[in-house]
Amino acid sequence: LGLNGKVSIIGIAKRLEEIYYPNDPIPMYLDKRSETLKVIQHLRNEAHRFGISHHRNKRIKATIKTELNQIKGIGEATASTLLKKYSSVKKIKELPLNKLEALIGKSKGAKVFNYFAG
Repeated sequence: LGLNGKVSIIGIAKRLEEIYYPNDPIPMYLDKRSETLKVIQHLRNEAHRFGISHHRNKRIKATIKTELNQIKGIGEATASTLLKKYSSVKKIKELPLNKLEALIGKSKGAKVFNYFAG
């Protein structure tokens, strides 16, 4: 990107709002009312929110794949439909065939039912 040497990288610690530069163990402090500090805090909070959201989404997708995606013919969209309606694989396992068929169709409903019926 051609930004090498043009943009500084910093880290900001919560609570004391200490700002650290790479390879410098001594933190820098800005006035608590400083607009600069508020912008840096906002960037930190947004990066944290993004990281948390990404991790949650990744964990949810992994959960879907572990159980329902092992069933041949059941993709992510069908698994997502089932989980949105019934919220857990445990509840889906306990469903009667007619409820599964009503939600995801006869063929896929039978596949899910037979998979969990053993």
